[in-house]
Amino acid sequence: MTTADIQKVTQLLAEPKKIAIIPHRSPDGDAMGSTLAMFHFLKKCGHDPMVISPNDFPEFLAWMPASESVLVYENDRVKTTKILQEAELIFTLDFNALHRTGELEKVLSQLQAPFVMIDHHQSPDSYATVTYSDTQFGSTCEMVYNFISFLGGKNQIDQTIATCIYTGILTDSGSFRFPKTTGNTHRIVAELIDLGVDNTQIPALLFDNNSYESRQLLGRALNNLVVFPEYKAAYTALTQAELDEFKYEKGDTEGIVNYGLSIKGIQLAAIFIEHKDENIIKISLRSQGDIDVNQMARDHFNGGGHINAAGGKSSLSMLQTIEKFKQVITQIPHK
Repeated sequence: MTTADIQKVTQLLAEPKKIAIIPHRSPDGDAMGSTLAMFHFLKKCGHDPMVISPNDFPEFLAWMPASESVLVYENDRVKTTKILQEAELIFTLDFNALHRTGELEKVLSQLQAPFVMIDHHQSPDSYATVTYSDTQFGSTCEMVYNFISFLGGKNQIDQTIATCIYTGILTDSGSFRFPKTTGNTHRIVAELIDLGVDNTQIPALLFDNNSYESRQLLGRALNNLVVFPEYKAAYTALTQAELDEFKYEKGDTEGIVNYGLSIKGIQLAAIFIEHKDENIIKISLRSQGDIDVNQMARDHFNGGGHINAAGGKSSLSMLQTIEKFKQVITQIPHK
């Protein structure tokens, strides 16, 4: 953040305000971690914050401090719209384009209150009064830690706020394995642990808290895995019928795409998930090295994200979407 941006935010927060905090649709650990960390921080500073999620968040994140207070737009459009219209300041965290909030975009785009964006994805839109955007960070939660520090509020980071920040860093860094995990990331994590974060319990709550049906669904996805050694690529797919067979719940497919990438010699992996209620195929893309799945998602699958992790969607059938993916991977140069 620039000095001018810090001054603007300081002025915006100079008096107690009603503040809405928004994650992206289908929020993950970083989205929930950053919004809840901001919620707790702003509350300690005397504001009246409220987290409004576009849709439900996964059950495996329901243990997070104050997650029970999160309002879901899709569950009560009238109430949440009224809160947003009365908000005096809007924080948007872990996304940088309003369409990432789905139907909530219609409400957000009509608000008159100033916006503050904190995000680490590429190509931010220009809707915010203050934009703290940096693709060098592996998580928005790490940026929230910096944001609080920039405002002189580091001494306000307690165990609760630290727990939220740690959760987002842990999940978006792939348990500290992804390339954007820096020495400074680990230094921040060390400070969070010193503040009381339980770094043994939180990974268990996140990763060892699965239902039997979700593990059966994982088995089906692995059974459906297809590998193209000549293109160093792999994909798997799950139909609506398969989701129904294993009693799919939100979050059950989290991380499955990474299994394709774990195969020796594979540098690009994808998962295609059919959602007939929305009439779309949801797509997750992962890569290693210089393969830019953000650009692939933008060019071919109505999405985007990071160089090595992105998402998209397709209105084509499952078979047509997979055929399109096959065509796309033939064009990728490999070293």
